[in-house]
Amino acid sequence: MTALAAHGAAFARLAAHFGPGAPVVLCHDDADGLSAGALLARALMRAGHSETRVRIIGRGESPWSAALRDELAAQTPGGLVVADLGVQAEPILPGVPTVLVDHHVPRSWPEADAATVISGHADAPIPTSSLLALACATALGPADDLAWLAGIGLVGDLGERNASSDFPEIMGPLRKSYTVKALREAVSLVNAPRRTASGDARAALLLLLRASGPAEIVTGTAPAAESLREARSEVKAALDAARRIPPLFAGPVALIRCDSPCQIHPLVAQSWTGRLRRQVVIGANASFRTGFVHFAARSASEPDLITFLQDRAPPLGPDDQFAQGHRRATGGQVRVETWNRFVTDLGFGPEARAP
Repeated sequence: MTALAAHGAAFARLAAHFGPGAPVVLCHDDADGLSAGALLARALMRAGHSETRVRIIGRGESPWSAALRDELAAQTPGGLVVADLGVQAEPILPGVPTVLVDHHVPRSWPEADAATVISGHADAPIPTSSLLALACATALGPADDLAWLAGIGLVGDLGERNASSDFPEIMGPLRKSYTVKALREAVSLVNAPRRTASGDARAALLLLLRASGPAEIVTGTAPAAESLREARSEVKAALDAARRIPPLFAGPVALIRCDSPCQIHPLVAQSWTGRLRRQVVIGANASFRTGFVHFAARSASEPDLITFLQDRAPPLGPDDQFAQGHRRATGGQVRVETWNRFVTDLGFGPEARAP
């Protein structure tokens, strides 16, 4: 049995023990998380859980927060499926069967009675959460027609080239059925709403729950499809302005301040890695959420950005999230005072600090 098949079988065993209440799928708001959430929800509905609900975890939210625990408790779910939101020890809703489907480096590991973990972080190559979700869906029943959702997550997280080289068995057939251009365009549109000033990704999720392929996202005439195109235009305008900002340098780090209500800091960081190939590039945004600096780190040469940041971490407070994500694509969200300590310790001057 392959690693992906084993992950799927573990999911099917847990799903068989869901209670009578409707399952709830929690998912991240990027292309991989939304595709994973839609894939899992569609598979569960096909398997008989017709009232399955999907809840996007958006800007500043956490599935482990007390507020979300209260919200979920009021719904009395029969099971929880948590996709692309990380792994940590604390139970999300005690007493409810829970499965965490994720590919990030775990922050901590839950006890068996708290959650079952479907994690790909130790696999080689590392699958996206949407690819893990496809394995879970396949274990519940026929899911070949949903593979394009995993393709969107793969291209969204890995890029088309890496996705095709790492997972040719998935991407090969998708390239023939839908074309790379359609998948790339769909990824761009699905990712757009979360990056706008509002950060509302519900239109993207709605399309992923209903569409039969990427064409309905790229050329669809439904209001949700038009909403995605408007969101992309908003983000493009903010990104075009941010790309004109010159980087600051301190040792091995290049820093680009891209203060905007739009979530463009990861795009800005990535856009500079081709020109600054020896540096770790950090895009930082102090206007994304009041009182915090959100930042993204990317590099063409540093293979483990999580370790790179952890070795330079400032003292962290309870509201700080630092060096989370992937080894090659990480970042965080920290209070202004934490950020200012961080950049000062790196060697930057006052121009790098947030007000």
